[in-house]
This record gives sequence, C-alpha cells and structure tokens, in this order.
Amino acid sequence: MALCSNLSTRAAAWGLILTACGGTTTPALANHQQVVVSRHYDNAVGTSDAASQGAIEAGLLRSRPALRPGEILEFVPGMIVTQHTGDGKANQYFLRGFNLDHGTDFATSVNGMPANMSTHAHGQGYADLNFLIPEMVQRVEYRKGPYFAKGGDFSLAGGADILYRTSFDRPFLDIGFGQRGYRRSVAGGSTALGGGTTLVGAVEMMGHDGPWVVPQGLKRHNGVLTLSGSGDDTAWQVSVMGYDAKWTATDQVPERLINAPGFNRYGTLDPTAGGDTSRYSLSGQWARNDGQGGVLRAQAYAVRYAMDLYSNFTYALERPESGDQFRQSDQRTVVGGQLSYALSHGLMERIARSEVGLQWRTDDARVGLYDSVARRVTNVVREDDVLQTLLGAYAQTVVEWTPMVRTITGVRLDHKRARVDALSLRANSGSANDTQVSPKFSLIIGPWRKSEFFLNAGSGFHSNDARGGTIRLDPRTGDPAQRVPLLVAGKGGELGFRTEAIPGMQSSLALWGLKLDSELVYVGDAGATEASAASSRRGVEFNNRYTPVPWLLIDADFAWSRGRFANGDRIPNAVDRVASTAVTIRDLAHWSASLQWRYLGSGPLVEDNTVRSRPSSTLNARISRALIGWGRNSELTLDIFNLTNRRVNDIQYFYESRLPGEAQAVADRHLHPAEPRTFRMSLRWGF
Repeated sequence: MALCSNLSTRAAAWGLILTACGGTTTPALANHQQVVVSRHYDNAVGTSDAASQGAIEAGLLRSRPALRPGEILEFVPGMIVTQHTGDGKANQYFLRGFNLDHGTDFATSVNGMPANMSTHAHGQGYADLNFLIPEMVQRVEYRKGPYFAKGGDFSLAGGADILYRTSFDRPFLDIGFGQRGYRRSVAGGSTALGGGTTLVGAVEMMGHDGPWVVPQGLKRHNGVLTLSGSGDDTAWQVSVMGYDAKWTATDQVPERLINAPGFNRYGTLDPTAGGDTSRYSLSGQWARNDGQGGVLRAQAYAVRYAMDLYSNFTYALERPESGDQFRQSDQRTVVGGQLSYALSHGLMERIARSEVGLQWRTDDARVGLYDSVARRVTNVVREDDVLQTLLGAYAQTVVEWTPMVRTITGVRLDHKRARVDALSLRANSGSANDTQVSPKFSLIIGPWRKSEFFLNAGSGFHSNDARGGTIRLDPRTGDPAQRVPLLVAGKGGELGFRTEAIPGMQSSLALWGLKLDSELVYVGDAGATEASAASSRRGVEFNNRYTPVPWLLIDADFAWSRGRFANGDRIPNAVDRVASTAVTIRDLAHWSASLQWRYLGSGPLVEDNTVRSRPSSTLNARISRALIGWGRNSELTLDIFNLTNRRVNDIQYFYESRLPGEAQAVADRHLHPAEPRTFRMSLRWGF
C-alpha cells in the first residue's frame, strides 16, 4: 500500500484499480488497522512518505466555508491564504516561514495542469486559482519540502495537486447570496454515455462588491467539461475549461491614512485600480496497466492566458502630478505535458518499485510594464516577447528492506532555456539557459505500535524571471543592471513522526529546515519582487485529527518557523507562527456545522526587525441543514466569516510612499484590511 500510494492516486481517482500495485503490501501494512477520517483526510499511518505529506477529501472541503476559491489551499496544514487587492487577483500565500507572494516556492496544479506562471507580468510563480470551481474538487494531495522526485519548479516549500471529479452522484443547482452584493450560481452534473464513458460538467457565475468604498464590481464566469472513461487496463480523461473575470481593486493603504480622521478603513487612493483576466485550457490524461507490474501514464495540456492589472502602491511618490499607477500585461500560450512509467520489481531479493518520468513546459508570452493614469497608458517602461522551455527528467526507486523499513531514492534533472526579445529596450534582448540536478532521499520506519518515523532530504529549485537572465540595463533608469541565474537551488531536510496510538486520533510532528541560494523579496515601491541574498529557515509543525465519535471531527494544526538571511538579517514577511483549529459536526440529525479559528502570526517587516506585522486572528463558521424531501444532497447553508468582527489585516508591508499633498516620502506600514463580519447563504438542490 505505502509503496503504491503515491503512484496510483490519480488513476484511482478515475476509478482504475492498478493491479500492478498488488503484491507489494507487506504483512505489517496489511494487518495495520488505520484510523479512518471518513471523506475528510487520507493521512493514515502507512499512506505517505513524509509526516508533512497527505491528502484532503471532498467531504472536508464541503464542511467549512471559503471566502475565495484559492482558500481551498488553507486546508493544507500550516497554510494561510489571504488577499492584498481585488478578488480577481491571485491570492497571497503563507507557509513554512515564507511569504509565498502569489505562489513562488509552492507548486500548484489543477487536473495535471500547472497553475504557477513563470516570467509573469506581476510576479514570478503567480498562481491564480480563481478559476477553481470548489464543487468540482474531489481531492487535494499536498506535500512540503523538496523531497519528491516529481516536484519541479516552485516546489521548494511544497506543492498541491488539485484533482477534479469525473462524476456527480446526481445533478445539482446551488444559488448563493450575501452581504455587499455577493451572488453566486453554480450548476453541475454528469451522465453515463455508455462503454464506460462519463461526461461531467459545471458552470459558475459570480459577482461581489465587497465592503470597499469603491465597489470592486467583481464579475466571474467559469466552466469545465470533462469526458472520461476506463476499461480493464486503461483510464483516460479530456477536459476543457474556461474562465474570465473583471474587477476594481482597493490596494493596500498606508496606516497613517487609515488612522487619519475622516478616512474610511475600506477606502482607496486610486479608484481605477483593478484588472481583468481570462484562462482557457484543453488537457488530457491517460493511464495503462501493462499487466506486467507496470503502469504507463501520459498527460498533455494547452493553456491560453491573459491578464491586465492596474495597481498603485506608492500613490504619488514617483509622479506627484499624475500618480504612480502602473499597468502589468501578460498574454501567453502554455503547452506542456509529462510521461511516466512505474514498475514493480525485485532488488536484492527485496520488494521494489521504480518510476521514471519526463516533464516538459513551454511558455510563449508577451509581458509588459507601463505607466498609466486611470487605466490609460502614458509610458512604456518595458515590453518583451519571451519564449522559455523547461525540461525535466526524474527517476526514483522505493525499496522495502524489511516489513518496517523502506527507502526512496530519487534524482531529477531540469534544464531551462529562455529567449527574450526586448521590444522597448533592445539591449535587454538575449538568451540564457541553466541546469539543475536535484537528488532526493527518504527513509520510512514503521508501522511500529501504530506509529511511523520519517527522514526526508533533498534538493530543489525555483526559477527566476527570464528577463532577469538577459537584462543589461534598468529599463526605467538606463543604469547597468545585474543578471540573475534562471534556476535557484535550495536544500531541505525533515524529521517526522506520525502516530495513531491514541484511539480515534491521527497526529504528526515534523521538524524541518530549508536553505535557499537566493531569496525573493517584496519591493513595495515597485509592487514587484527581486532576487536577494541566500537564506535559511527552520521550523516545527504539529498536526492533529481526532474523531471521538463518528459524527465529530476535531482538527488542530500549529506551525512555528524561523527565517534568516545568510548575514543574520530577518526575512521580511517571514511569519513565525500560524495555526488553525476546527470543530466539525457531520450529518447529526440532518445538521452539519463547523467552527474554525485561523491565526496568522507576527513577522518582521524590515530586515533589522524594528517593525513587525500585527497578528491576525479570526473565526469562521458554517451551519447546514439537509432538506429532506427536496431531493438527495439538497441543503441550506449559512456561512459566517470573521464571526467576531475583528479589525484585522490580510497583509502588511513596510515601505516608503507619498500621499497627494505630502512634501516627501514617508516610510510606513501599509495594510490591506480583512473583510468585516460577512454572512452568506446558499441553497442547493440535488435532482
């Protein structure tokens, strides 16, 4: 089971039973009685290769409210998801002492397609998950650290694979409404077409103004259609997705203005900030059991993506007369795929399983940065055509040395090649390439007395913006600029422990460390990131799941971290504590409910730690009532966000800005307030 758990998960989600994994289960694993957290977590002893690895099932995703689609990643223990501007923009992510910005160092995929965008107009690794339809999500598989051979670009801190369902029990219609102009409708269903083929689809329309003085006027349209099938030895699926959104954004505001008399906490200094984005994709997956102990898998995808984003973080610092608004534009086509083969075999009279794979991705993008006023471009700062390709190959072997000891040894080789055609400043045109070799190793001991131990180590990398690999002159000042490598290496290790010794309870403890050759630091006056010095982080994670009775689930996740640059300076926005606890009641006399506490701790905002962010603590609640007689799976749900109406912030930065009328720049804390107490109601019919 443990040997095959990571290899068979996606095919199992399609309904394919991989008999190639049969015969590899050891007596200890076969006889172990796992603690089952039904339809919520798949984190039992014997199911993963690290204490910080696991899976989240659809049942848990339905049990708690999410303010935005990207908050599905908050179900990953130790992850906090926020937003520092309009709801049409990618979220802000925090994990393991990282301010991951919009996705750097956390690799996310949806149905096999990578969500992170390399050399993105707004930020490296930009992962916009607003195209997610939560009702379509069947499972989220997460891992942390650079210990897994399949993990490529942006996976230093970890990653998550979001798997969509290929069928519904029955068609449904969900209509939601709430305060401040919130409305959402989603419908979905599936039908069997014969011959083992199923068609499933969902469509979503959503709008929201929010608490902002200038309504964000978010309009989101979303759809997915998947055709899937399976036979005795094969499984396949083809998916088409489409998404577009438009919004007006309220950017972060300096604290000196929020505290000033007469200024509304939810006000803005630039009522024309915001943007629009779209994402259309075609993807396919196929798996075949060769009957000889091997499984062959293939995936391919093509994505057409566009974004125009207007921001203003410094207000009147650079251009006092017209303001500092700028436009970032990204138009790209992404094509890629992967091919892998996994085989059960013997090694020195031991049970073993090996996997080899190839991964490929090409981005053909036009990215631009422009000065603008009220969404009207006034100056071209930089405009580039970028063609970049990342090729990866990996191999790993799992060996079961005894019924209680197994090892995983792996390596991956990645090569990135980029060509930049600088349309606005020809001196910055050029080509660059880089190669990274990343060894991996894991030792797993157990189960022993319903417990197991993990030792994980490995190297990984994240890519830098391709424009940084060819730059010669700063496009704004014309001064000489320093180039950065295309690939930045990191090394990490983890000691882990997982136990089910207490009846009805799963607990895990992980002590981890991670070193990066180069850090990405937020530059507030530019609204961007730049490469900086080497860094190191270490921390502790403690996660717990308890089901004292079948209808009650108690979660408690705590994480502590410490981050430093190589010279001892603090890493800005490296939050040192996060926590989440939840109590969930499931299907008790037709009622379900949950209450969740989420905590984002304090962190340094400057390198010398003289200014720190303030912690944020909120409560979210959900109450649902099954509607008997309305149809199966029909229910009425009330969600309450920020239950106690605390005045907390989603994000905090410290940098210089200048307000209209100020004589000079002022260094200040800049805040984006979290939404006040918010009620949302939804009615779901199952037909």
